[in-house]
Amino acid sequence: MPDAPRSAQDVQALVEERGVRFIRLWFTDVLGQLKSFSIDAAQLTDAFENGMGFDGSSITGFNAIEESDMIAVPDPSTYAVLPWRPDEDAPVARMFADVRTPERQPYEGDPRHVLRKAEERAKAMGFEHFFVGPELEYFLFKDNKGTEVLDEGGYFDLTTLDAGSDVRRDTVLALERLGIEVEYSHHEGGPSQHEIDLRYTDALKMADDVMTYRITVKEFAMKYGWHATFMPKPLFGENGSAMHTHQSLFAGGRNAFYDPDDKYFLSDVGKAFIAGQLRHARELCSIFAQWVNSYKRLVPGYEAPVYVAWSRRNRSSLVRVPLYHPGKEQSTRMELRCPDPACNPYLTFAALLQAGLEGIEKGYELPEPMEKNLYHLSPDDRKRLGIEQLPETLGEAIEITAESELVLRTLGEHIFNRYIEIKRQEWEDYRVQVTRWELDRYLSIL
Repeated sequence: MPDAPRSAQDVQALVEERGVRFIRLWFTDVLGQLKSFSIDAAQLTDAFENGMGFDGSSITGFNAIEESDMIAVPDPSTYAVLPWRPDEDAPVARMFADVRTPERQPYEGDPRHVLRKAEERAKAMGFEHFFVGPELEYFLFKDNKGTEVLDEGGYFDLTTLDAGSDVRRDTVLALERLGIEVEYSHHEGGPSQHEIDLRYTDALKMADDVMTYRITVKEFAMKYGWHATFMPKPLFGENGSAMHTHQSLFAGGRNAFYDPDDKYFLSDVGKAFIAGQLRHARELCSIFAQWVNSYKRLVPGYEAPVYVAWSRRNRSSLVRVPLYHPGKEQSTRMELRCPDPACNPYLTFAALLQAGLEGIEKGYELPEPMEKNLYHLSPDDRKRLGIEQLPETLGEAIEITAESELVLRTLGEHIFNRYIEIKRQEWEDYRVQVTRWELDRYLSIL
C-alpha cells in the first residue's frame, strides 16, 4: 500500500516527482453525490494556504445564492493519483477537500464536518478510534439504459458464469493504488452482482474510501463498456445490494467492545453501543437507506434485515455480533446489516457513531439476542417479544427522522432541515407517479 502524504510539502514533492499537472478537489453534497473541480498544479500552494473559492449555491443542500461563496481546503492526507486517467504524459491526482465559509470556519453543510464532529465526541469520551469496515455490493449491467445482466452467477461462483471477474480484479488493483486496503472480493448472490470488502479503518478515512470506491467501480466498469450501479434494488425478485457495516471502538490501544468474562465476550461499552443503534435504528433509517428504492430492498425474504434485534449467527437480525475466536480479541465488533451502498457514508457513519455513543452515555440496556429466524415469526409473536420493524417506505422513515433529536444534533440544523426537505420532496414526487404495475393491474378491470 502506498504511504499517505502527511503535509502540504509532501504533496508538493509528489506532484513534482510524478509530473502531475491537474489535481481534482473532491467533496460531497448532503446526499453523498461526489462533486469535483480541477486546479492546475501551479495553484497548489495557494490552495493549501487559502483554499479555492467556488459557488456553493448549485450544490444540493448547500447555501442559497445570496450566501453562495464557499472555500474548498484540500486535505493533504487524501492525495492520490487516479489510476483510470492516462499516466504517461500528465497524471491526474485527487484530494478530498473540507468545505469552509469565507471566514475560514468549517461549513455546517459539509458532510465531512458532520463526521468529524461525531469523532470528536468519541475522543472526548476516551475512544481514540471508531473503526468501520463496510462490505459494499453492486450490480454490473450491459449499459445504463436497463438491467440486462452479464451473467447468471451466484454467491462465490468461480466459473465462466462470472463475467465480471476481470473488471473486479482490475478494480481491486486500482483501489490498492489509491491507498485503499481490500479484504475480500467475490461474486455476490444475485446475477451480475459483486462485492468488494474494505479493510476496517477510522471512520473519516473510510467515508473518503467509500466515495473513492464507488467512483472507481464505475470508472472500471465503463472501461469494459458496462455500467456499475449501487442502486439498492435494481432487480425485482433478486437480492438487493447492501453495505453491511462492521464497527468497533478502541481505547488505550485495546478493543473497547471485548470482555473475556462475558458470555458473549462483549463489554458493557460494546453492549451499550449496540443498544444505542438498536434503540435509534428507526430514526436513523432515512440516513442509511435514503432513497425511495432503498425500501424495495428492506423487505422480508431477501436477506435484508428489517427487524430491530441482534444476534450472533442469525442474519435476519439488524445487528450481528460475529462469534469470538480465541486470540482475536481485537476483532470483536458489531455488524449492522441494514445500510445500503447508495447512502452518504459521512452522514451514515456519523449517525451510527452518535447513536452508539448515546447508548454508552445513557447506559442503554442490550436485550437478549434473538437467534431464531425472525422472518418466520408472526406479527403477534414479534409484538409480544417487543421487536420493532424498520419503516416500510421513505415517506414513513423521513417523518420519524424529522422528530429525532439525536439526528438533529448529529447533522446540525442546516443539513437536518435541508435533508428533511429534500427527502420529503423525493417521496412526494414518487407517491404521485402512476406506475406500470398499477396500469397492468387496474386499467382493464376498473
